[in-house]
Amino acid sequence: MTREIKARATNWDKDNSIALTYWKQNVKQMWTEEEFKPSKDLSVWKTLSADEQETYVKALSGLTGLDTTQGTEGMPLLAFHYPEEMWRGVFAFMSMMENIHHKSYSHIFTSLLERKDTHYYLKEWVPANKYLNKKTKLITTNYYKLLKPNPTDREIYVAMASSIFLESFLFFSGFYYPLYLAGQGKMVHSGEIIRKIILDETIHGSGTGYAAQVIFEKFSKEEQEDIRKELMELFDQLYFNEVEYAASLYDKLGLTEDVIRYIQYNGNRALMNLGWETVFNPEPFNPIVENGLRTDTTNHDFFSVKGDGYTLALNQVPLRDKDFDFNNVISYELSNKFLQ
Repeated sequence: MTREIKARATNWDKDNSIALTYWKQNVKQMWTEEEFKPSKDLSVWKTLSADEQETYVKALSGLTGLDTTQGTEGMPLLAFHYPEEMWRGVFAFMSMMENIHHKSYSHIFTSLLERKDTHYYLKEWVPANKYLNKKTKLITTNYYKLLKPNPTDREIYVAMASSIFLESFLFFSGFYYPLYLAGQGKMVHSGEIIRKIILDETIHGSGTGYAAQVIFEKFSKEEQEDIRKELMELFDQLYFNEVEYAASLYDKLGLTEDVIRYIQYNGNRALMNLGWETVFNPEPFNPIVENGLRTDTTNHDFFSVKGDGYTLALNQVPLRDKDFDFNNVISYELSNKFLQ
């Protein structure tokens, strides 16, 4: 694709535009970290074991690194190079939200950790972690191919697919533990932030996937097969690295097998966002994790203020034992779809 240098102006006065639909949904979901009070989790934080605290902080530190990459490199490059101007605006908005995401993790850390500990995890542990480095390199290698005036359509598409792998797939090994705790009524104020981030990543993956499919349809059948082969090789590398990363975080808590099921479920979602067939047939993951995402239960205060139809109640309903009786919860609906 060759871009001519000339004055440009985006026309948003269009009906039935998918890009406009995604823009409106992104705006509807917009939030900042200052709306949430993770300091209210401090009393619960102090009851967690050292292993639980370490896993929580490492999971969020890894997410901080991925969001930093996505907000400062991935999405800005997609916004610059995508051929349709309204979508460029959507990607720029998504980029802004990715930066709010990584700032939000620091908002949580400020409430829970001493400053020196935050510095250690973000500036020493993340850069030294071999699994985080591997997935960052695998993804950003495709981003960096856009660091030129006129990348090919294939390079743009592969970068978009890499972005989907990051947002719809790789984030979720880190999301698992905050959801696992929030689903049990623990760390619910921090969990509310995580839930907002997941809602954003869901629409980012879906929107980027739709826009990517428009480009994919331009390729010949032979080119499509060659691109699919390239990206499935990338997907496999990312998956096996993710399994090892999950083991490094969760083995000590005995959660690794369930995290892998959750990773597989979200790997399927990433492929579906590209319009491709799924590859995993995972058993259902722990319903407690899905309970951390649900919006159809009593209004516990880890549900969000805006963006998905929820309003935070002034008089909170206390958690009860029956809230965690999952026998009658429709908790397997999402994961069961991949068991058929």
